[in-house]
Amino acid sequence: MHPVARPGTRPKHRRINVAVVGVGNCASSLVQGISYYTQEPGAPGLIHRSIADYTASSLHVRVAFDVNSSKIGKRIDEAIFAQPNCTAIFAKRIHCKGLVMPGPVLDGVSRRLEGSVRPHRLRKSLPAWRRFVIQQLLENRVDILVSYLPVGSQQASVFYAECALQARVAFANAIPEFICSTSSWSDKFRSAGVPCAGDDIKSQLGATILHRVIVDLIHQRGLTIDNTYQLNVGGNTDFQNMLDEERTASKRISKTEAVTSMVPDYALQTKIGPSEYIPHLRDNKIAHIEIRGRQFGGVPFSIDVKLSVEDSPNCAGAMIDVVRLLKVAKDRGMSGYQDFSAYYFKHPALQVRDDDARRLVTAFMDRT
Repeated sequence: MHPVARPGTRPKHRRINVAVVGVGNCASSLVQGISYYTQEPGAPGLIHRSIADYTASSLHVRVAFDVNSSKIGKRIDEAIFAQPNCTAIFAKRIHCKGLVMPGPVLDGVSRRLEGSVRPHRLRKSLPAWRRFVIQQLLENRVDILVSYLPVGSQQASVFYAECALQARVAFANAIPEFICSTSSWSDKFRSAGVPCAGDDIKSQLGATILHRVIVDLIHQRGLTIDNTYQLNVGGNTDFQNMLDEERTASKRISKTEAVTSMVPDYALQTKIGPSEYIPHLRDNKIAHIEIRGRQFGGVPFSIDVKLSVEDSPNCAGAMIDVVRLLKVAKDRGMSGYQDFSAYYFKHPALQVRDDDARRLVTAFMDRT
């Protein structure tokens, strides 16, 4: 692996080797985005164009892991367009010659996905799988491991977090399995000498961030919220997977806490979370948000919002920042949970207002 730079020093090159777990729509958008902004560095859409001189072109996805037999063994730039992926194709030329490797199935394929995903039938013991994944991380000199596992993949999340620990690779957890935001896991990453960020990626302009900002605005302006809901529908495998209610408990907790934390003074009556899978929507996510409350004099008010976004590019727009920030943390010799997670994830270790979270990112970037 790359040597870790001493705090206050700069690495000798501006390259970030990335591994991805789960070659679905989010991975497709991330890989496409790397190519898109390498070819069009001045194009809009990035939160930060440069982070400590790391740009989008600094990212190189060296290896990926998946359980879908239709993707295993293919080059990543081919596998990201294999079924059931359905996100928008926005990059003209993609060159990512790394291969998709098999990983253990564990709880990564729900019964709802059995018709869309054909899991491989490779038989290995869990220790053998662990040795295989760690070997791939080391051979590909991976700096950051990004987990895009399906919601509800608790066993698989623990497996890849442990592989990252043993390989001394930084870990970004995009899903609502609470790894990085828990003190026990943060301590493990601190002991291993590598940073981590999570949990549950917050899109650039998603339902959660929009809902949070509106609720925070109402609270800051002295109004009272009586009740609110957020209902989301979409047609990708993420929504198909979440038809299984047993897999969505942590997702509902993550999204609900992200919104209710903006009103610390009283308990909100809320209903927040994924609601329906509509296949023809494909990767388009539609969110309906309603807020009802009381203004000056107890007079009622209501807000109704509809948001329509392409789900996976929205996610990748945040992750491309997270990967670069984790690499900077690694260059500085930092380890354990990173506070900038509050800006990019729905379930950080500590919920703060979004303008305060952005100041955490700015302060981190301004360090020398």
